Amino acid sequence: MHTEGTLAPETHEEARAAFEAAGPVAQTVVRETARAMEFDPDEYRERVTSDVVSTARDVLFAARLRVQTGTRAEFDDWREANDEYEVSEVGSPNVDRIVWHAAPFARKVVAATYQDERDAAVEILRRQALGRIYRVELDAMEGAAATDVVDDGIAGDETGGGE
Repeated sequence: MHTEGTLAPETHEEARAAFEAAGPVAQTVVRETARAMEFDPDEYRERVTSDVVSTARDVLFAARLRVQTGTRAEFDDWREANDEYEVSEVGSPNVDRIVWHAAPFARKVVAATYQDERDAAVEILRRQALGRIYRVELDAMEGAAATDVVDDGIAGDETGGGE
């Protein structure tokens, strides 16, 4: 069995804090990407929306999720030892390899089976975990999207907009 990633929040508050902490980083990534693409201030304001920043935040958050990869037998052993978790599994039940993410604060686990493409399965799993666990839990929390504010320009541009 192999583990990668670091994020498996124990409480709703930890989940919310990790999600919110990804917001400013997402804002910076989007702003610097727009700068590298040579967006002028008008194009930046037109194209860089809160949805763009939200998407970047979601990707950054999901990329940190702790996932385990292993065999079906290893996952079944994990399930036996953690029978209080609600399981959501995607993929074929006839495949021997599986990747999973457990969210202790929600007592839920999301799993995805794979044949050969472990890295692809990990990315699918992270999107599934974001949608099936964190989106549901975080959307229910007041203020979870407080970091989805878009700067009004690109820092350091000739018009003085930005930071």
